[in-house]
Amino acid sequence: MSQDPASAAAPADEPAPIRAVPLRHPGRWISAVVVIVLVALFVYGAATNEAFGWDVYAQYLFDARITEGALKTIVLTILAMIIAVLLGVILAVMRLSPNPVLRTAAWMYLWIFRGTPVYVQLVFWGLFPSIYKTVYLGVPFGPHVAEFTLQDLQAAFLFAVIGLGLNEAAYMAEIVRAGVGSVNEGQIEASTALGMSWSQTMRRTVLPQAMRVIIPPTGNELISMLKTTSLVLAVPYTGELYGRARDISGANFQPIPLLLVAATWYLAITSILMIGQYYLERHYSKGLSRVLTARQLQALADAQNAPSTGPAGGQGG
Repeated sequence: MSQDPASAAAPADEPAPIRAVPLRHPGRWISAVVVIVLVALFVYGAATNEAFGWDVYAQYLFDARITEGALKTIVLTILAMIIAVLLGVILAVMRLSPNPVLRTAAWMYLWIFRGTPVYVQLVFWGLFPSIYKTVYLGVPFGPHVAEFTLQDLQAAFLFAVIGLGLNEAAYMAEIVRAGVGSVNEGQIEASTALGMSWSQTMRRTVLPQAMRVIIPPTGNELISMLKTTSLVLAVPYTGELYGRARDISGANFQPIPLLLVAATWYLAITSILMIGQYYLERHYSKGLSRVLTARQLQALADAQNAPSTGPAGGQGG
């Protein structure tokens, strides 16, 4: 009687395979059920509550005035963030500068704009044409080349952009400074050894490496800026999303559904920005983690399984 070679090779006292039983987590299921029930009750209550005015909500969700306000909100956000990023980088470099005058000027700027509420600053910019009625261009204490009457400009949008941008620049300066501080001092010493000046070291060595730390909070500030645009009513400017919804609700006396319309558009825009922030962070975090991605693991496996074509990899006859 012949015996299977595999069974013959196996030892007689080999233990039986272990049957793994997954760990029970009853608390997770109970908490999940509670959350689902609470969400269902909230959704049902909101759907059956006439105060929400869902018919009015559906009527104005894609209204031309609302979509135009959403577009202006995006433009307002982008322009203000451009000013904030550029000025924030300059302020951060000034704070890190060995020049005490530049350091003091940057610290004073941060002290003023971080120490006062953004709504108060926007009110100030709304009153700016009343404080400085006329602006003169020319030689200081000398002849004037041109003059502008600010009260005739009607530039509420411009003052809203300036107010938001200057306020956000104070926070961006601290974000950039933190990113610069995260760079290893050896990088700065190496740049100095190569003969780079302080400004060249900042521009060519420090700032590119600091982007990995700067990008995530900058994305958060961009999303926060989008929501802060609802405060430009203090300028006053009412062309953005919340201002348009407020104007419509003032005409039809339906503030709740119009607030829901504005909230829906804010959620949609911020969701898109969060997706973009995710991919941007992933781009700048390349090489930071030692854990290989699925694509990198597949490429490594393909490289190991590929036949060698070099002289040392030839097969003998």
